[in-house]
Amino acid sequence: MPESARMWTEITFNVVYLIVVWGLVAAMARRRATVPPTSRNTARFMMWAFALLALGDTGHVGFRVLAYALGDLEFSFGFLGRQIGLVGLGAMATAFTVTLFYALMLFVWRARFEERFGWFEGLLLAAAAVRIALLLPPANQWNSVVPPQPWSTYRNLPLVIQGLGVAFLILRDARASGDRTFLWIGVMILVSYACYIPVVFLVQRVPLLGMLMIPKTLAYLGIGFLAYSDLYGGNLSSVTAKPGTT
Repeated sequence: MPESARMWTEITFNVVYLIVVWGLVAAMARRRATVPPTSRNTARFMMWAFALLALGDTGHVGFRVLAYALGDLEFSFGFLGRQIGLVGLGAMATAFTVTLFYALMLFVWRARFEERFGWFEGLLLAAAAVRIALLLPPANQWNSVVPPQPWSTYRNLPLVIQGLGVAFLILRDARASGDRTFLWIGVMILVSYACYIPVVFLVQRVPLLGMLMIPKTLAYLGIGFLAYSDLYGGNLSSVTAKPGTT
């Protein structure tokens, strides 16, 4: 694919994605009063998880669009005597928020299936804490457009443990209880990681693998739409409706 075509594909996808994901969060917020009492904790944690996801991705993909508009992905600006790359700043923002997203998804699982935290759930929360600690060292080179190795692997391994652990819990209990919505949510988490893991380990050598972030992002939207339809009693058209039309 020519570079210009790839750039415009990415820009178009990123803009549409941000509109949809923020519309999804707004629709959840508008309809939260309609959620049945038995599902309110699940719905609340899900809404906050997607609010964090949208916030982080506004920095991640939004800053990529802005960087293209200002010249290219290497665009940086001066702040307190340091040069800060827009793309790197966005990548750092989403690295924090996606960690919190999966921590909240653990609370979604607990509320949905009325479970308690045990040693395994504690391990997943510990993985989130380790992941956040690993985001802080300068060796992460956040100003780099392409994540550096081996630190890209170091900081992403705890996230892989965290996300796949959450998927395991959801799939196990959804299958046992016949919960089709959360069964598909678990599948979508697996799909997202199937796309994400090759990017983490190989994008430095095969840059085109970065395009796998598109189906990964679509998997997250799939989770959001499934949760919205089940918990908030809405349909897909109301996500993009104007305020007051639901």
